[in-house]
Amino acid sequence: MMRSLWTAASGMIAQQTNVDTISNNLANVNTSGYKRETVEFKSLLYQTIQAESTNNLGEPKPVGVQVGLGVRNSAISSQFTQGTLQETKNDYDFAIQGKGFFMVQQQDGSVGYTRNGSFNLAIGNNGTTVLATSSGKAVLDTNGAPIMFDETYDTSKITIDDNGIISYPDANNNPQPIGVQIGIVQFNNPAGLEKMSESLYKATAASGEPRLESEDPSITRSKILKGYVEGSNVQAVDEMVNLIVAQRAYEMNSKTITASDEMLQQANNLRR
Repeated sequence: MMRSLWTAASGMIAQQTNVDTISNNLANVNTSGYKRETVEFKSLLYQTIQAESTNNLGEPKPVGVQVGLGVRNSAISSQFTQGTLQETKNDYDFAIQGKGFFMVQQQDGSVGYTRNGSFNLAIGNNGTTVLATSSGKAVLDTNGAPIMFDETYDTSKITIDDNGIISYPDANNNPQPIGVQIGIVQFNNPAGLEKMSESLYKATAASGEPRLESEDPSITRSKILKGYVEGSNVQAVDEMVNLIVAQRAYEMNSKTITASDEMLQQANNLRR
């Protein structure tokens, strides 16, 4: 009976983490570029009660007697399915259609990766204009440098095509590439990326090194849609159903603890 107490407690702890993850999904249902997370479970060790068991005639049974000792969370993985495309008509909003990530310069100089393409123009040093995230982090080009425009550019005339190539009109008003392209990278295992705030990710050994789409012909290139942002891939209805299932599982484990406690109480009340 003591075994059942600890087993049920492990179930409650695991389901609490499940509820926490679902609540985070629901909280980010309107966050651009957010990818829903799912909790994975694994069973704990098994205790062998009888290595060999027999029936009432003494004949061996084909299976032994083992009792499981509960469950724990093995991983919380992100599902990188395509989110819904939402039209904003903002000239500096971009949605990625494909498996790519934008590169963003962090405050410490490192590179973060995001699917949130809600960008703006910010004033940088020496009067330059920088393409940046809503929090002011510079967006990087294919060379890993911040995308900047000096005072000679009229930012209202800048155009960006589906491949992220930036152009500016010449004297005849024909768009000409200026030698700058928005950097888009892919990862062999995006689920291995380390999650940070502001819908940013950090590369890890599990995710592998970033692969620049413009330099790697072996991967399928993503498409950049101007005037759109990629919404969250969270389905609120599915998350509500998952929340109900997790809540009921938590409740059943708590009832197991109550039942075990009542059985222990009856055993303690036994008299000779």
